[in-house]
Amino acid sequence: MIPYNFDYYAPATVAEAAALFQRLDAEGKQPLYYSGGTEIITIGRINRIYTEAVIDLKRIPDCRQAAVQSGKLVLGSALTLSELYDSRVFPLLGETGAGVADRTSRNKITFGGNICSKFIYREAVLPLLLTDSEVRIAGPGGARQTPIAEAFDGQLRLGRGEFVVQTVTDESYARMPYVTIKKRKVAAIDYPLVTVAALRTSEGIRIAFSGVCAFPFRSQAVERMLNRRELPLRDRIDQSIALFPAPVISDIKGSAAYRELVLKLVMEQTMRALGGE
Repeated sequence: MIPYNFDYYAPATVAEAAALFQRLDAEGKQPLYYSGGTEIITIGRINRIYTEAVIDLKRIPDCRQAAVQSGKLVLGSALTLSELYDSRVFPLLGETGAGVADRTSRNKITFGGNICSKFIYREAVLPLLLTDSEVRIAGPGGARQTPIAEAFDGQLRLGRGEFVVQTVTDESYARMPYVTIKKRKVAAIDYPLVTVAALRTSEGIRIAFSGVCAFPFRSQAVERMLNRRELPLRDRIDQSIALFPAPVISDIKGSAAYRELVLKLVMEQTMRALGGE
């Protein structure tokens, strides 16, 4: 149970949601945007998050959209991970999201909620990083569209009162060969030791990681090393890990040494699956 009361709002438009946030924020109610609610429940009941007002985005049509427009795949932030998986509109995204939790939880967890999560994993962002996607963001100051590579730096950088409305991805990426692998320590459903998502393009293999460092990332330096076919694959993997933007983490799920061992095996499996030997 969440140990505090809050008001609930269900705006019908993007503009109404942004205006609500601005008003409630001015009233000191510390408003939060909401779509699936799983994280508010999880963190709120241990007093790590507090609000007096939640703004539900699920009734906003733009946040529920799944469409192809002028060769672009447009996905609303309030689509659930189960809906993305079942639709098969973006298989890499659907399958990466399917590893986040069990089916019951994925029926509630939303695409935007996962990307903006306070937990370090945010696995649904990996396919966006691999496909040079863009993010449509709205807030009290208006709307903007920006490349995910500029908006995401370990976490999504949002201004006060801003929220993700949609993501925009070139449709061609949805047809490219891909691999997504999640490794857990024991349980079939748990936070990852390692999650890897990868895509084979005409320029080479792209790869992104979650659970390895304290934030999800894609690194072009890592990709350049992995695509150096004149070197043995295992040497490329060893040298690419040295290029990671942060240390491999050590936590209750596994030590840094154990996580790195699992990582190397997953990277080798991924590269071989995509023809990157």
